[in-house]
Amino acid sequence: MFLLAAAFTGTAAGTIHVPFRDIAAILAHHIIGTGLDLDASVDNIVWKIRFPRVVLAGLIGASLAIAGAAFQGLLRNPLADPYTLGVSSGASVGAVLILFFHVSIPFLGGFTLPAASVIAAIFTIFGVLLFARAVERSMKLETIILTGIIFSSFLGSFISLMIALTGEELRQIINWLLGSVSMRGWPYVQLLLPFFVTGACMLMYMAPELNAMSFGEEKAKHLGVNVQRKKMLVLVAGSILTGAAVAVSGTIGFVGLVVPHLIRLLVGPDHRHLLPLSMIAGAGFLILADLTARTIISPTELPIGVITSLIGAPVFAVILLNKKQKGSVT
Repeated sequence: MFLLAAAFTGTAAGTIHVPFRDIAAILAHHIIGTGLDLDASVDNIVWKIRFPRVVLAGLIGASLAIAGAAFQGLLRNPLADPYTLGVSSGASVGAVLILFFHVSIPFLGGFTLPAASVIAAIFTIFGVLLFARAVERSMKLETIILTGIIFSSFLGSFISLMIALTGEELRQIINWLLGSVSMRGWPYVQLLLPFFVTGACMLMYMAPELNAMSFGEEKAKHLGVNVQRKKMLVLVAGSILTGAAVAVSGTIGFVGLVVPHLIRLLVGPDHRHLLPLSMIAGAGFLILADLTARTIISPTELPIGVITSLIGAPVFAVILLNKKQKGSVT
């Protein structure tokens, strides 16, 4: 119900308010072919502008939230998410390189940007793990987190260097880095959807293994889990989701960090429930964040990444303080 309410509210609100009844009629007309007795301009606003934007924001929020939940469960650390592990920064580098050099791979076409981001994200997470292993063979969780932060800072500096060297593309790259789903439309939904389905299905399928690994690798091995293989699959799936989301929207922080925390507090650590509910909550949260970004100081539109940070940072601070007071943060 939360996701449905967020989707209808995000589609209805704007300079021209569209009643829920009219939205339902327009969606029914385009999806199942029912008749439509509404003005063509209203139909265009809903079907070509607002609804694809809402769907894209929902897919991005769901991708980041389920990836964050999986990373936190795998590494057994509340600070693990696509950003602290450097995955998002790696995906951003891949996307900025495509934008910077205007690269288009012939057989990929429009999929060049998300494919480059996904590949860069996967290389980054494996780079983080290899470096952490070189620093400390036991690969303690703290070492992995710190290595991810190092990689994130280094790759962020690399992006800044490319921005400094950029001429006409500067505005495009900066706007993309701030995070937005504005004026994307159905083509971007089609770009993200196959990556989202692939990554989300992989993680949902591995929910029982994530439950086992959340108790430690040794216990998981005793339960018959191929820990190394499943760990790699979780990291690849999370990187696919993060890379594709970053490619179509830019960097949007705190969704993969805060949303899984809140859902875990509500439903517990069982990934069979945590993963799907994180997807739903992440989708609804980002739809409402995007609605806030485009209406709070209308007609000016804020980057959605600014809104998620303004909301996410205080919420995460409160969560950490509560955990510390309960003695659960070491």
